Amino acid sequence: MINAIWLGLIVIGIVISMFNGNMQVVTDSVLSSSKTAVEIAIGLIGVMSFWLGLMKVAEEAGLVKALGRGLRPIMKRLFPEIPEDHPAVGSIVANVAANFFGLGNAATPLGIKAMQELQELNDNKEEATDAMVLFLAINTSSVTLISSSVIAYRAAANSANVTEIIAPTIIATIISTVVGVASCKFLQKLPTFKRESKKGE
Repeated sequence: MINAIWLGLIVIGIVISMFNGNMQVVTDSVLSSSKTAVEIAIGLIGVMSFWLGLMKVAEEAGLVKALGRGLRPIMKRLFPEIPEDHPAVGSIVANVAANFFGLGNAATPLGIKAMQELQELNDNKEEATDAMVLFLAINTSSVTLISSSVIAYRAAANSANVTEIIAPTIIATIISTVVGVASCKFLQKLPTFKRESKKGE
């Protein structure tokens, strides 16, 4: 779908430029943007390697596991429907901890594993459970301590202070996570959003 939208935008732009006589402007913009994209991509290699390496050291040092142990009591309150000893709890905690340290590559497989384990608890395989919806909201808006990707993009764009994004990122992700969790908890109580399996209970 997104490819169709992009294709439509490109075709519309080309057609309009043809009628306006600005084809040369479009051609120059395409070449200039392509050159910039390659320069940014190459510039990202070094910065991404540094931050991902730093985060990997933190992971190997046990910081991710330590954070996971600290988050476990909170997860129990957020996901009361998941049995305490179920492996989904561990996967959710590990995913949130990885996101916290900006380990996106590590967080993705943990998130997929958590969803698979939550699906095992789902009595209606065609419909997501409240826990799955809440986990997706938390995963999407997860609190991030160091956003290594954004720092890398800023460095590639020759930002004067690449790390000034850290504090706003922490504040923004805290707010987004609180709003996401509160919205899920509120909407889950409304009859409109209750699952079919619960309506019959």
